Amino acid sequence: MADPPDPAQEKAIAEETRRLRRLQLTVRLVMNVISHSNLPFQEASEMVAATRRVALDLFPGKEKTYDLLYQPRLQRLLAEKYRLQ
Repeated sequence: MADPPDPAQEKAIAEETRRLRRLQLTVRLVMNVISHSNLPFQEASEMVAATRRVALDLFPGKEKTYDLLYQPRLQRLLAEKYRLQ
């Protein structure tokens, strides 16, 4: 028979899931704002930098994970929107 779920572990998983959803929402929001507005490049870059700070506040020590998962998407968006090479 399976052991009953550990309440502390369930709480930790729920908290991590909540933080992940918040990060995903933040990234989607920033991408939509950059895509659908006429922000100057500097402001868009600042939004990308702020997104990274939010991610690292939510997931301390996960810089490499952020750099692998989200940074390329945001950089690609900036390059396409502002025709960077």
